[in-house]
Amino acid sequence: MKEVAVGIDIGGTNTSFGIVDREGNILAEDSIKTNGSGDIVSYLEKLSQNINKRLSSLNINSNLKGIGIGAPNGNYYNGTIEHAPNLIWKGIIPFVKMFEKHFPDIPISLTNDANAAAIGEMVYGAAKNIKNFITITLGTGLGGGVVANGRLVYGHDGFAGELGHIIIKRKGRKCGCGRRGCLETYVSATGIKRTVMELLSNETVESELRKINFKNLNAKMITDAAKKGDKIALKAYEMTGEIFGYALADLVAILSPEVIYLFGGLANAGDFLFKPVRKNFDKYLLPIFKNKVKILPSGLQGKNVAVLGASALVWQELNKNTGL
Repeated sequence: MKEVAVGIDIGGTNTSFGIVDREGNILAEDSIKTNGSGDIVSYLEKLSQNINKRLSSLNINSNLKGIGIGAPNGNYYNGTIEHAPNLIWKGIIPFVKMFEKHFPDIPISLTNDANAAAIGEMVYGAAKNIKNFITITLGTGLGGGVVANGRLVYGHDGFAGELGHIIIKRKGRKCGCGRRGCLETYVSATGIKRTVMELLSNETVESELRKINFKNLNAKMITDAAKKGDKIALKAYEMTGEIFGYALADLVAILSPEVIYLFGGLANAGDFLFKPVRKNFDKYLLPIFKNKVKILPSGLQGKNVAVLGASALVWQELNKNTGL
């Protein structure tokens, strides 16, 4: 019988989970509404019931080796979710401690969702033999996971890797964190939407994007418009790539990774994003790092990266405990 892990990805709207084997095959998966159960106690009850239901259907309860959780503002050291702006549970939630009541004999680990993605890349993806790399998630915001010497960097308090909140422009765009000019306000699905709207206001060229309001606009629409040669969409990607390229050049000066992996909705734009990013990355890169760092799409593209990343946390913890 297979050894399996449960991977849980907690999002602001939905919580996805999967039963995953050591090879990264998702044997079963499901989701529940994150906010649909009301308080945290009811939510954990519903989540545990659904997980047990899926485990029972596979008849592999005895081979469950652990549960890994990726969550916004997840603190690996404390097993807590702390002041997550997109969740209804406010303050510091002792998530692991509360969840252990439902799985008392199963190891449970929690980390930031972007960190979980980095671990997934290391365990299942393209970074299996890479010891120094950065993963960057390009969704509604921008998240980052930093791996150095084969270990995820958590920092002294568990919150290292907040790459989306590097200040890229002083007195720039207002960020959800309360500051201005954060990288994710320019480089993310939300960031490129803001860029498009600014271009539409300042330029008079024809664009199919003029028919779409900000609320309904998404990154895929911008990519689809770029494929048709839409000048606003193409310019938005050029501007996004420039900002992202020199931000990555700065990160390399600090961290010296071998590879930077990009994934998430915005990374699905392919060359529309990667070409201007690489061009500006090379332009601003310190000479000693020239031709040493690759910028690549994630090896997990097309899969449930969040669930795989969370489940990979289980195998990493087991290997750590056994000295492998």
